[in-house]
Amino acid sequence: MTVNEVLAEGTSLLASGSDTARIDTPALDSSILLAHILNLDRSDLITRGNETVSEQDRQNYKALLNRRISGECVAYITGHKEFYGLEFNVNPGVLVPRPDTEILVETAINICKAREKDIHSDTAVHGPKVLDLCTGSGAIAIALKHEIPNAEVWASDISPKALETAKANCKKLLRADSGPAGQITFLEGDLFGNKNGNNGILNRDKQKFDFVLTNPPYVPTDQINFLSAEVQFEPKLALDGGTDGLDIIKKIIQQSPRYLSSGGILLMEADPNQMPKIRDLLEENNFGNIKIYKDLVGMERVIGGTVKSIT
Repeated sequence: MTVNEVLAEGTSLLASGSDTARIDTPALDSSILLAHILNLDRSDLITRGNETVSEQDRQNYKALLNRRISGECVAYITGHKEFYGLEFNVNPGVLVPRPDTEILVETAINICKAREKDIHSDTAVHGPKVLDLCTGSGAIAIALKHEIPNAEVWASDISPKALETAKANCKKLLRADSGPAGQITFLEGDLFGNKNGNNGILNRDKQKFDFVLTNPPYVPTDQINFLSAEVQFEPKLALDGGTDGLDIIKKIIQQSPRYLSSGGILLMEADPNQMPKIRDLLEENNFGNIKIYKDLVGMERVIGGTVKSIT
């Protein structure tokens, strides 16, 4: 069979779906998976459409199609996902980076660049110091460091497997000599503390950040089982935000002022329905100048505030 014939067969198979997962983009998914098997760019499938596909490649392709039909996302199957123009390694130990989170990165970058234009700003002289909490694959930290090389970037996660992936992505995507602090400082811990929440991994008297960025777990526990089949493959640790989805968010908001420099900013991704409660939490914890930023479809996706006092 030719590339065109195998691709058509794969698209038809995905379009028929299954009882466990509806596939909304069968043509796109089938082309990505076939290109992956043949070690080609998707555009090459068009120019090489009449070439013959080996039986072994057809069988390997069918195995990937079956995984997709079971609900596993394309990113986990291929092992990579593009985010902010960079191709990240991903696996079931980390969330798959999503376009919504690019709004968080873009917002931080825009604020940094605005501060760089202020000749009296420390950011203009030294570059921003940034902490990415719940870093996962490292997408936020690495994308920001890639765009602002003089930033000093730190990143923490409670999962050793996630940190292993983040470090691999850092090595893959950033130059070893990028920025004043080399690449990125990775820390294993529960937000600002160790895995038990004590004996902080960061010294709040010495480690003051201009930005704390985070895409924390924010799905209410009782809603996780109702998420899409694709999401069921993702780590529950990175999804579960407790009864109302705000458990981790509350901790971050309460603890962040101790680690932010004067005028430091906390930016976080959350569910649009959570924004009113998060705004209240920010106001109760010494944050002002609270702003909400919308995603590509106009939903309120990122919220942030500036710390007013250090406690």
